[in-house]
Amino acid sequence: MTTLAIDRLNVTFSTEDGPLHALKNVSFDVPENRIVGIVGESGCGKSTLINAILGLLADNGSIDSGSILFQGRDDLTKLGPAQMRDLRGPKISTVFQDPMGALNPVISVGQQMINIQYRSDISKQEKAQRAVDMLELVRIPDARAALARYPHQFSGGMKQRIAIAMALMMEPALLIADEPTTALDATLEVTTIELLKDLQQQIGCSVMFISHHLGVIAELCDDVVVMYAGEVVERGTVRQIFNDPRHPYTARLLECDPARQTERTRNLPTIPGEIPDLRARPRGCIFANRCHRVHDACAAPPPDHDVGDGHVARCFMADIPETVEATA
Repeated sequence: MTTLAIDRLNVTFSTEDGPLHALKNVSFDVPENRIVGIVGESGCGKSTLINAILGLLADNGSIDSGSILFQGRDDLTKLGPAQMRDLRGPKISTVFQDPMGALNPVISVGQQMINIQYRSDISKQEKAQRAVDMLELVRIPDARAALARYPHQFSGGMKQRIAIAMALMMEPALLIADEPTTALDATLEVTTIELLKDLQQQIGCSVMFISHHLGVIAELCDDVVVMYAGEVVERGTVRQIFNDPRHPYTARLLECDPARQTERTRNLPTIPGEIPDLRARPRGCIFANRCHRVHDACAAPPPDHDVGDGHVARCFMADIPETVEATA
């Protein structure tokens, strides 16, 4: 079963300098009961993708073509505002990267957790008990007393756990986690990853985890989608992507991970060049101007190559691993 199936999604924003093609032919699935990581540089289209799924694109944004099929039934691109509101919360929930922005500072945590259950027909006492149960699930000490406290009375790590509890309150089928560990230190980051893993298994939901932190993606996720300049350039399991990257961008992204540096250096590796202007997309490969493996064929749009077991890379050289090419 597939919880979310995105097929050839195209999103454009109107700007004073012309249309900006933010997402181009984006396709991937989020299987049932699996965690799919979305990774890429800033500006690769991760936030636009989230907003397209949630129906929260800015007024100048539009979905030009493609589909977002939820649980095999609802195409989210065709639902109206009222229908999307019915899905957001009970079926599709989100954890944002800044817990301070997700929690109302002038309303107690308990009242906020009760308020988000407004669609439920149970009594206020039962809603409060459900809030206590969720806070205990995310390991908030003295959960019942915590209901009366305000967000500023909690640490950053606790606020993030409360935000996770609120997102999972209605046991959604899909949880979208938008860089939820960015504002946390290394110790809290590890704790939050472990917590998300445990909750995902207990509730049985699918998770779409957005991050630029490769270590977090490797630790938490089952599958990985690599995005660049609004395109999915590679997708596969964590083992496939990290052990056998087939797109040059993925390979360079992994090389830039500070955790992979084995020697002291003043200069961390980077990917030369800049992301192309999305108002004037190149006719061929989107990564060609920065690619160390570019050749004549790259003047045309590359196809999606399945290199085996569902491992797909949008590159003419996908069938030839870099190690093989270097040896030859």
